[in-house]
Amino acid sequence: MARNLDAKCRQCRREGEKLFLKGEKCFTDKCAVERRAYPPGQHGQKKNTRQSEYGGQLREKQKVRRIYGMMEGQFRLTFKRADQERGITGENLLQMLESRLDNVTYRMGFGASRSEARQVVRHNSILVNGKRVNIPSYQVRPGDVVEVAEKSKNHLRLKSSLAAAEQRGFPEWIDMDAKAMKGTFKAQPQRSELPATINEHLIVELYSK
Repeated sequence: MARNLDAKCRQCRREGEKLFLKGEKCFTDKCAVERRAYPPGQHGQKKNTRQSEYGGQLREKQKVRRIYGMMEGQFRLTFKRADQERGITGENLLQMLESRLDNVTYRMGFGASRSEARQVVRHNSILVNGKRVNIPSYQVRPGDVVEVAEKSKNHLRLKSSLAAAEQRGFPEWIDMDAKAMKGTFKAQPQRSELPATINEHLIVELYSK
């Protein structure tokens, strides 16, 4: 299976903002974006670089792809499904990305980052409505209950991730019982509840060409 092996901090620097790929490190002053706020490489500090309209669209797509840890083929397929749904394509896309099991697992604090949450899912540590699901791209539906399997509840790293997430607070569309390591995906998030730094319209324009 294809994977993105680029250094995570390098990916954040390339996009010029925090993508929260390294878990708790992203919330400290050790974050690479705060220490070196310019793209990686020998030409990273070069000033007055112009970006075309296509370049802006491409960068936005790459940024969102990296945030959710997806390869191009998988991301394009998700966009195609979003385009076939009723409503606004860009919002449909973001809702589908947020509804992925690995992302919901991350939002509930069962992983310090999306990549760690994806690993938790693949290792059979997550139950959906009482059934074991180990497919990271599984689409969680409103009303679904996501919880940590009994055998994994004593993992120290998982407990640490959950404690940190509880301190920061959970999204409005998730109802969490941190003590029981269980959460309910209440509803699809509204656009106003998602990051304002994402411009999904640029992605729609890119794929519509």
